[in-house]
Amino acid sequence: MTTNTIQLHRVLKSTADRVYRAFLHPDALAKWLPPHGFFGTVHEMDAKVGGKYRMSFTNFTTGGSHSFGGEYLELEPGRKLRYTAQFDDPNLPGRMQTTVTLREVFCGVEMHVVQEGIPAVIPAEACYLGWQESLTLLAQLVEPEIRE
Repeated sequence: MTTNTIQLHRVLKSTADRVYRAFLHPDALAKWLPPHGFFGTVHEMDAKVGGKYRMSFTNFTTGGSHSFGGEYLELEPGRKLRYTAQFDDPNLPGRMQTTVTLREVFCGVEMHVVQEGIPAVIPAEACYLGWQESLTLLAQLVEPEIRE
């Protein structure tokens, strides 16, 4: 089975802790991960190594949704997340793995994302576009320094 791999790099004006928490807080993840035109619902999240998560993306225009879930393989607070994802749709077979590494830099946090095992039916360019939209939303969530 042929699969795709994509890699992304961003520097965010935030902290590694805030970016890390955005991946593991259900409401935060539902806010930033779905690409434009979709909203997310987290159905389950046990954010620990060996823990599982399940979520879905719903198309706001059509109402159609696709769900997926996976397992947390590695969690190093403020430094690294590694997790799997598998679509419920049998037309999107296989198990993807995403690795996110974080490093504090003088102006914020450097973030590297590698997603492997993307089903061949999903063009790599579509994944890049979706991630770019998601990372824009992530920046809008984690960059503001709001004190209350």
